[in-house]
Amino acid sequence: MPLSQANHQVSPPVIDIPRAYNAAADLLGRHAHHLDKAAYIDAATGKSLSYGALNEQSHRFAQGLLSLGLLPEQRVLLCMHDGLQWPVAFLGCLLAGVVPVAVNTLLTSQDYLYMLQDSRARALLVSDALWPVFAPVVEALPDLAHIVTDEGRASANGLSVASLVAHHSPLPSAAPTLADDVCFWLYSSGSTGSPKGTVHLHSHLIQTGELYGRGVLGLREDDVVFSAAKLFFAYGLGNALTFPLTVGATTVLLGKRPTPADVFQVLVQHQPTVFYGVPTLFAGLLAHPHRPSAHDLKLRVCTSAGEALPADIGQRWSREYGVDILDGIGSTEMLHIFLSNQPGKVRYGTTGQAVPGYQLRLINDQGEPCGDDELGELQISGPSAALMYWHNREKTKQTFAGEWTRSGDKYSRDADGFYTYGGRSDDMLKVGGIYVSPFEVEASLMSHPAVLETAVVGKADEEGLIKPKAFVVLKPGETASPEALQAHVKQQLAPYKYPRWLELRTELPKTATGKIQRFKLRD
Repeated sequence: MPLSQANHQVSPPVIDIPRAYNAAADLLGRHAHHLDKAAYIDAATGKSLSYGALNEQSHRFAQGLLSLGLLPEQRVLLCMHDGLQWPVAFLGCLLAGVVPVAVNTLLTSQDYLYMLQDSRARALLVSDALWPVFAPVVEALPDLAHIVTDEGRASANGLSVASLVAHHSPLPSAAPTLADDVCFWLYSSGSTGSPKGTVHLHSHLIQTGELYGRGVLGLREDDVVFSAAKLFFAYGLGNALTFPLTVGATTVLLGKRPTPADVFQVLVQHQPTVFYGVPTLFAGLLAHPHRPSAHDLKLRVCTSAGEALPADIGQRWSREYGVDILDGIGSTEMLHIFLSNQPGKVRYGTTGQAVPGYQLRLINDQGEPCGDDELGELQISGPSAALMYWHNREKTKQTFAGEWTRSGDKYSRDADGFYTYGGRSDDMLKVGGIYVSPFEVEASLMSHPAVLETAVVGKADEEGLIKPKAFVVLKPGETASPEALQAHVKQQLAPYKYPRWLELRTELPKTATGKIQRFKLRD
């Protein structure tokens, strides 16, 4: 199976993907010169998986899947904690031509029932530790023929990833897939409705690896990378699988929740050079009382995505650790980041500029292109856009409009091509007939020294008019009254923008990625 080729001597990079193409064969087949090098390190156990072992085990697992009778294009639900078996399972599925559906490990039984039914998955790959959540629902699924666990304890026939690897010879060659064949699915978070099965093609992975991983981050073979976002997220899949395998780097995996203490332990013990985080985590790291010094770390680049990074957090991190946070935005639909601050071109408070290889446009409420500094909906055109939402024709048509993908995010763009986040389309507030960005108010609150986290939503006053309401979490040991925080905002923003109500909380509701669930805060 031929590999892709990329020319980085031009901007944007030119990526040549042959018609006959398998994404896993490409990502695995480019590392013959360093088969003994560690591809993955498990932070919990210290065990590692070399590039040679990753290649062999993935091919053995692929053969094992085919021995179960799985056919090309059939779906396999993948719900496993980050560990050495996750990339083996994911890449093995691709080599066999079956379609892994990577899902969040923190959901409910009913969520998994919906996804299993919606995808018509023929097999389930699940961590034994997660089996109790699946057990109540799998019996009612006639399409589900096989259950494979990471250790084999929960499976009725003892099937495990390790047993399929151990008992089968390597698949001689990858399935004869095409670049435009369906490769894998990711489900959206479902924070505002039923999760949507987002369908991606074989060509999409390497596009993100070359355009953002190598093109923007400058990832190299000698890098060690660590992602707080898990592999089942679009952000984490690129960070910890696509990007390092594109260049031959080493990835550190952390199976448990990335608390500030655990993240710092990984950063100190394993010395990653690239760290992928989210704004909430960076805030927690900066507030950690026992954080290491810059001399204890080896970071050369950090990224943030998931939600806009407050300027204050980026500036404080840069001052303390001597490395910028490259704030960007991506989506499940576009697979990874398409708009980002870039090395040597960082403007905190903005989401940066278009990633070379992607085109962006802003459309106002009248459907017309926006001028400089005018707020509009961000739309993206690029080579990693999803094919569709499975079983959701109407939403597909709404989101994928020809070559353009609607993000649902509001942005403005300055004359230099830097984009500033203005909130979600459904989060924007119109106060006195004027748009108010919740993020702008949040950024003002975050600049107060006592504030750790905040979220701003719209609330109707006694006259039914929408005004901003803020929810604030204070840093441990800090005090600040709602009145003092409101006054702080009034000093920084136009008077109509200040939060009319301000509620102090001990925590804010979040998704598994760390995104604040603003819909849960609305009355």
